[in-house]
Amino acid sequence: MIRKICLFSVVGYFFSATFCPLAFGGKVKAFVSIIPQVYFVERVGGRFVDVEALVGPGRSPATYEPTPKQMARLAESQVYFRIGVPFEHGFIDKLTGVNPDLKMVDTREGVDMRFFDSSEGSKTPDPHIWLDPKLVRIQAGTICNALCDVLPEFSEEFRSNLRTFIQDLYQIDREIDEILVPVKGQSFYVFHPAFGYFGDSYGLKQVAVEIEGKEPSPRQLSRLLEQAEREGVRIIFVQPQFSRSEAEAVARGLDGAVVPIDPLAADYLHNLKSMAEILREGLMK
Repeated sequence: MIRKICLFSVVGYFFSATFCPLAFGGKVKAFVSIIPQVYFVERVGGRFVDVEALVGPGRSPATYEPTPKQMARLAESQVYFRIGVPFEHGFIDKLTGVNPDLKMVDTREGVDMRFFDSSEGSKTPDPHIWLDPKLVRIQAGTICNALCDVLPEFSEEFRSNLRTFIQDLYQIDREIDEILVPVKGQSFYVFHPAFGYFGDSYGLKQVAVEIEGKEPSPRQLSRLLEQAEREGVRIIFVQPQFSRSEAEAVARGLDGAVVPIDPLAADYLHNLKSMAEILREGLMK
């Protein structure tokens, strides 16, 4: 009888270990496209998730291609949170072929997208939805729903984490709004058009040096310089993931300077506030 009880105990433990992701220290393996999403998933998933970003520090989502090692790890993952950055478009089909059981979650769901205008008149969705904390609240809800589907037994903890994260997003939103009060209504010039949602949210207008992902032609650059001169612009903001040379050429034409600003930093809330302070300082010069 004792032997039977012991056997049932061992079998029961085996099955609990099989179906509980925390048994033996295991976690749900999730992938995201960019580094800020790691923060979002960790804030909601907490101790139940192990998250990896495909695009590492200093890399650009516009030119990224997955490595064989990453594809091997993706084959063993359970969830992928996409956000709409360029490399995803041709990558998703490959990914589902490698791991057909992978849960694919589109964090753009429910987000009111803005669009880039092209010279052909078509409109391309702007993927930089992580730079507006109001939109991140929506993305966090989507992440929470997905994790509740994968691990329903821990739904209450995910929802509790979500509530705390959303409170922090409301707080940083208020702080940024206060920081940018002195420069509301102004235009800020950037190399790559990553800050449209951020600008829209806080009453600023983004003007990009890049046009449809390309360097401007001499004629386009001349018009841009004339516009910047009229507006008294002396600062060009540039992301570390892109070459500074084109931005520096524009800055020289304005007798101005290039200022770095990073939309892909890991410490999300701190970075948003830092971005706001850098923009305010640059626009008040």
